[in-house]
Amino acid sequence: MTQIHRPDRTGSVEALLADFEPDFDFIPAPPLPEAEFAERLRRIRREAVLAGHDALVIHTDMVGWFHTSNAYLRYVCDWMREGVLIIPTDSDKPLTLVSFFTQSVILPPGGEPLLVERILQVGAIGREYADIPGSSLQKTFEGAASLLQEAGFARGSIGLIGDRTSEPFFTGLRALLPSAAFQSENGIIDRMQRLRSPAEVALQRTACQLIDIGIQAAHHVTRLGVTDREIYAAFTLAQLARGGETGDGYQIGINEYGTHCGKPYGRHVRDGDLINLYISNVTYQGYTAQTARMIAVGEITERQEKVIRACVDGVKAAEKLIRPGALISEVNNAAFEPMIAAGLLDSPHARTMPYNWSMAPDGGMREIVRQYVPDPDWEAQGRRLMHVYPATYGPHNPNLGHSVGLAGAQNAYNVSSHNFDRLEEGMVFVLHTQWLEPQSAGCNVGDCYVVTSDGFENLSCHTPLDLRRIPARGAA
Repeated sequence: MTQIHRPDRTGSVEALLADFEPDFDFIPAPPLPEAEFAERLRRIRREAVLAGHDALVIHTDMVGWFHTSNAYLRYVCDWMREGVLIIPTDSDKPLTLVSFFTQSVILPPGGEPLLVERILQVGAIGREYADIPGSSLQKTFEGAASLLQEAGFARGSIGLIGDRTSEPFFTGLRALLPSAAFQSENGIIDRMQRLRSPAEVALQRTACQLIDIGIQAAHHVTRLGVTDREIYAAFTLAQLARGGETGDGYQIGINEYGTHCGKPYGRHVRDGDLINLYISNVTYQGYTAQTARMIAVGEITERQEKVIRACVDGVKAAEKLIRPGALISEVNNAAFEPMIAAGLLDSPHARTMPYNWSMAPDGGMREIVRQYVPDPDWEAQGRRLMHVYPATYGPHNPNLGHSVGLAGAQNAYNVSSHNFDRLEEGMVFVLHTQWLEPQSAGCNVGDCYVVTSDGFENLSCHTPLDLRRIPARGAA
């Protein structure tokens, strides 16, 4: 079994971070002003008028670990938990929020709803939970239907905004209001996610700075013998202590190939390891950012050096093209040129590109290779790794990146070879190049950008994109 080197230390991540300070001044952006929410509401109501609706009904539920199922209510009125928001199209009629129909123990602040005067609590019921018969879901759509009837919309046109968790609620609402006309209108809000205001960009800049602080903290503690849990904890402590909202939106993986991307499980840092800091989400005031960095511990293989250089050069090549009017496809394609030059790819085009999550060549399911893969730390817990991941070589996805915005929202667009839209001022996106070869080499690096009037701003500029190197027997 591989010898694990454990340096002399207290064993406490708090002790490892005792003398940590970020190398830049962190000044968080303030919350969005109420005037920005009022402008959003004006635009939403105008879209509803153009669609011929008398009202909009926005539904958000709660999912695991006290997260909302979508970001619609956070965007419209800064409400952080479940709810049904009824928005009459007429601007002189007030908004009504129906909420507290789950058992989630989340109370404002933060997230006191803006622009909402009336909040109604449905109540969490059920025989097992409260020894009260009935269904909170049924009470919710009955209550919402009653409010719509009282407002005179029982025979009106109603736009619905929600997600797949909203369907039982929408089904109940339709049954109780059979004379109303319902239409899905997610696009009203989804279209507003393409461009970000200066105040929104400031929040995303803060989120990026939280990522950079977390990465600097991870660098500070990383050395031989430290575990992935401690690196994860250092990153999390550093960003949460300064205003980050969650600690579960990112992956930190370690192995000798650079191909691991996951949650910590007790893996110790060893000589020759590659560490992947895939920060796929840090949230601040409801807005998210995304970056990725790599750390090498000691010497790595020539193949690994080649893959990492191609990925780093790819992001830097794409970055040079960011400006208003540039074709998104050209930004994407530029990033894959270093991979083509290195012999990793033949083409930047998504349709023909190999990627880790691809189906089998015949369009069917791809077999995950069953093979014993030694992992002393996993085996010390009584488990064995019996499959090879990823299933095939290539980047994670057949594209360079995607939009970044509200936490929990869908991507407004992808940065891909088949996206022929042009960049516009106010677009915020991540560009991350990735390449994984099972049991050989891996890399995942990227930065978060906003398009400005004359080019771009790298929002994640406080940690370098280049590979971080740590001597095998030295401290971070």
